[in-house]
Amino acid sequence: MTLKILLLGKNGQVGWELQRSLSVLGELVALDRHSPDLCGDLANLQGLARTVQAVRPDVIVNAAAHTAVDKAESEPELARTLNALAPGVLAQEAASLGALLVHYSTDYVFDGSGIRPWSEADTPAPLNVYGRTKLEGEQLIQADCPRHLIFRTSWVYGARGGNFARTMLRLAQERERLTVIADQIGAPTGADLLADVTAHAICGVLAQPQRAGLYHLAAGGATSWYEYAKYVLAQAESTQKAIKKIVTAVDPVPTSAFPTPARRPLNSRLDTAKLQAAFALTLPPWQQGVARMLNEIH
Repeated sequence: MTLKILLLGKNGQVGWELQRSLSVLGELVALDRHSPDLCGDLANLQGLARTVQAVRPDVIVNAAAHTAVDKAESEPELARTLNALAPGVLAQEAASLGALLVHYSTDYVFDGSGIRPWSEADTPAPLNVYGRTKLEGEQLIQADCPRHLIFRTSWVYGARGGNFARTMLRLAQERERLTVIADQIGAPTGADLLADVTAHAICGVLAQPQRAGLYHLAAGGATSWYEYAKYVLAQAESTQKAIKKIVTAVDPVPTSAFPTPARRPLNSRLDTAKLQAAFALTLPPWQQGVARMLNEIH
């Protein structure tokens, strides 16, 4: 029997890569919020339920979300609908079909205290609306759908669309000095890595259902935005990419230098030992994925 997979958020950074990684597993129905025939809009809860009932997938992969962290502070109801209520609907529909639900969450469910990498057993304490709504989404899935994979990740980037590295390369051509936050620590994680691990984990759970659950998924190692920026610029220089750099200095600054509506966690390190052990995986160092992405975008 051919596996049937419903993917939501197909044109986001992760969704775009998932179209590639999931296509080899079976029949893929990939939607975004503008899809004409089936509803892929997380804001339309009834339409979402009808879509799942019509497609009757074996696996639902939800790569859609409200990810504008600062904007969420001024539109908490919309953020809650997209990040919590919609995943809750998907969980109920998945459970009624006996389907596996795959969902992505965030390091922002934690308060960012300390320096130890966060484990799945640590108590969440989100600092902002985005983190609170993502945590509620996790909880609704765990309550309603026993067959689930929830991946908490951090600092996601893709070669397609805007990302931090592209911004740094552009600013390096416009400014002589850059100031970059140095006290937030995490692991830049490629959308391609997330997509490949997702496909691998889906196969693992279908073969051994007891492997379902909540996992932390991020690239290996950790860095600050400041060190990340320096790495991007050094890579561009060493590979002699055709960018006309005028930047002469990159200065580290604290988070307080850039006030934002939403508070950010300082410690976004995620302990991925549980995931690597459960699915026999090795997560590559963050530099490997960033270097590859830089080669793709130039």
